[in-house]
Amino acid sequence: MKKTLLFLLLTASISLSAAAQEAVDQAIVQKIRNEGLKNSQVMKTAFYLTDVAGPRLSGSPGLKNAQNWAVKELQSYGLVNAKLEPWGKFGKGWQVNKNYAAITVPYYHAIIAIPKAWTSSTKGLIKGDVVLVKVDTLTDLAKYKGQLGGKIVVFDQANALVRSKNPDASRYTDEELAKMAATTPQAGGRGQRAGNPQMEAFMAARRKAAAMRGAISSFLQQENAALILSQGRGTDGTVFTTNGASYADTAKAALPELETSGEDYLRIVRLLRAGQKVQMEADVQTQFYTDDMQGYNVIAEIPGTDKKLKEQVVMLGGHFDSWHAGTGATDNAAGSAVMMEAMRILKTIGFKPKRTIRIALWSSEEQGLFGSRGYVAQHFGKRDTLKAEQAKVSAYYNLDNGTGKIRGVYLQGNAAVGTIFQSWLAPFNDLGATTVTISNTGGTDHQSFDAVNIPGFQFIQDGMDYNTRTHHSNQDTYDRLVEDDLKQAATIVASFVYNTAQRAEMLPRKEAVKATGTN
Repeated sequence: MKKTLLFLLLTASISLSAAAQEAVDQAIVQKIRNEGLKNSQVMKTAFYLTDVAGPRLSGSPGLKNAQNWAVKELQSYGLVNAKLEPWGKFGKGWQVNKNYAAITVPYYHAIIAIPKAWTSSTKGLIKGDVVLVKVDTLTDLAKYKGQLGGKIVVFDQANALVRSKNPDASRYTDEELAKMAATTPQAGGRGQRAGNPQMEAFMAARRKAAAMRGAISSFLQQENAALILSQGRGTDGTVFTTNGASYADTAKAALPELETSGEDYLRIVRLLRAGQKVQMEADVQTQFYTDDMQGYNVIAEIPGTDKKLKEQVVMLGGHFDSWHAGTGATDNAAGSAVMMEAMRILKTIGFKPKRTIRIALWSSEEQGLFGSRGYVAQHFGKRDTLKAEQAKVSAYYNLDNGTGKIRGVYLQGNAAVGTIFQSWLAPFNDLGATTVTISNTGGTDHQSFDAVNIPGFQFIQDGMDYNTRTHHSNQDTYDRLVEDDLKQAATIVASFVYNTAQRAEMLPRKEAVKATGTN
């Protein structure tokens, strides 16, 4: 008991000491809290980005419709310079226009199945036998030559369903947050491959598997198979989707392929293994878009008002694109809606920042952070050839880990901002936001900024059912969003942005890297 009391007193002492180092305008914080928690529009924004716009796959009409809506919405808040800004060439857009598939023999059963992104259409409504194909090595393909024309193909490589004993949705415990806060900086870069036998073996296995998939796909195309079924990851009717072909404008057309729920796929495989006849019908219609293959980000600003500081910038954002099986609610309409709401809050309370505040809603994050990387390269350069504009960005704040409330912030190895962020989190400790950790989270758009030594940060969020149920799945829909969590997140982001915009100095950087002065 005495040890626990001593720990709590020490923790409180450290927090008070940190808070004393960075002044916080409590009156403004209260205004932000009142607007963000009592008058929120975050769910309205999320509704338009999900139910109204639909899936927002890179290059798709759904994404472009959502982007155009966001520009107008940000303008309605009073933001300036709102626009779609091209970041470079992406490739072909793609969307699903029709998707129907069902077993018809030995009985009728409509299956849960999602077309893999950038795959082709069936030739209208097709009906035919389902053939079980077992390929362990490339030489196994020869035995199927001449047998698969017009057939629906499934692979005899089914994975048994493994259901987790843990609950779908979860929040960080106090113990987990304390462990994160106690993390110390680690030597070496994240995910280093050179000299790491396990990583090298993993990458070699991935290359081998990719080569095998490519060879099988080419063979099935040559054999003129009608449709491919593959087992989607997930259980209980959830299908985590992927792409089945390249979006490059030079890529060859791929056969139609459906990523099928584990339950439906395993039923089909069991029947075929037992020698039972299985027939199906399917009508899968997809469409490619090549009129405009550029990628775009949504950009808008609240201009700075201080003569000396208005050229400096505080940025916030999240990725706007999604996958196509659901409507991209937790990944990442949640983060985008929160960032838009943070801008609305700041405008509504009449904030006139010293530094310029700029929101960016990125596209093609799902394909490799393309939108943010393209923007950073155009505006700030690369690490060895920085542009003058790089030195004018105080910070970039990102949100991209689902619907969960903010519990703190990852420092991305930037220890110098630790006590600053502790001070800024203090007014929101009552809302569950308490933790500052030196660690980083998984790859998302803040890393594009960190790569050129601009302080880039991702907030710590409760996991909820992001990794267990919604991330890239057919379950990623509006109903998975938690309203109170999104209100809390937008309020905290708005406060962080306010503090960064008003701070006497820009946020410290991890190392001294000077811009070359090129533009």
